[in-house]
Amino acid sequence: MSLNRVVRGSTAAAVACTAAAAAGLLVPSTASARAAGPALPPAHAGFDYQIGGAYTPPSGVKVVSRDHKAAPAPGLYNLCYVNAFQAQPGAEKDWDADLLLRDRNGKVVHDDTWGEAVLDIRTADKRKRIAAKVNGWIDGCANKGFQAVEPDNYDTYTRFSSYLKASHAKSFVSLLSAHAHKKGLAIAQKNTPGLAAAHKETGLDFAVAEECGEWDECGKYTAAYGDRVIVIEYSAAGLRKACSGWGDRLSVVRRDVGVSPVGSSKYLRRTC
Repeated sequence: MSLNRVVRGSTAAAVACTAAAAAGLLVPSTASARAAGPALPPAHAGFDYQIGGAYTPPSGVKVVSRDHKAAPAPGLYNLCYVNAFQAQPGAEKDWDADLLLRDRNGKVVHDDTWGEAVLDIRTADKRKRIAAKVNGWIDGCANKGFQAVEPDNYDTYTRFSSYLKASHAKSFVSLLSAHAHKKGLAIAQKNTPGLAAAHKETGLDFAVAEECGEWDECGKYTAAYGDRVIVIEYSAAGLRKACSGWGDRLSVVRRDVGVSPVGSSKYLRRTC
C-alpha cells in the first residue's frame, strides 16, 4: 500500500504530478517513505490466515497472511510468514549443525508438537548467522510485494526455558525488525504477550495473536499496540470470547488448527 502525495511547486511540476496521479503512478519519495515508516495493516479489517496454503481470499478480506514461499494476494495488505526461531519440519539439514539447539548429550532439541528443531539464539554470533538466513527470506517477501513480515515462534524461549531466555528472543527479533524496516516492511510480534510491552525496544510494529481470546490475553497486546492486533482463534469458545470482548476493535478470525486451504476437508473459517 502506498499513499499518493501531491507535491506543490512550479506550474510545470504541478502539471506533471497531476498527470502522474491520474495514471496511478505517483508514489512517495524514498525520503518521505522512510520518514513515515512502513505501512501498517488496517485496524479492525477482514483477515484471513493462509499460511497452510494460498487460495482466493473470501469476500470482505483486506488483510492476508501467507507463507514466504507463496505470492501475495493482489490488491490486499499481505503479511509474509517466516518460521524464524525454529526449523520447519524436515528442514534441519538446511541449517549449519551448530545453529541447532542441543541438549547436554548433543542431541538436537525439538518442539515435538510440530516436529521442529529449535534454533540456538543464545550467542550474538549465532543470532547474527541465523538472522542472515531469515533475512534472506524477508528480502524475498519484499521483492514479491508483501507489506509486512510475520516471524513465528518468538515464544520458543517460554517452552525451552532451561536453554533460552527472553533476552535472547528480544535480541534476535530486533535484528529481524531492523532488516525488515530497511526493506520497507512492517513486522509483527507473533504471540508472546509477556514481551508486548518491549515492542519499542525490539522494533515490532503490530501483533498477530493466536488464541488471545481463549486465554484472556488480548488486552496485553492492545495495551502495547492499540487496535493494531490481529487475532486468530482455533476453537468456537475462543472465537466467542474474542468477538464479545474485542470484535468491535480488532481483526478476528477462527481457522482450523492446520490452517488448511479451501478445498481441504479440514478447512474451517469463521469470523465475528
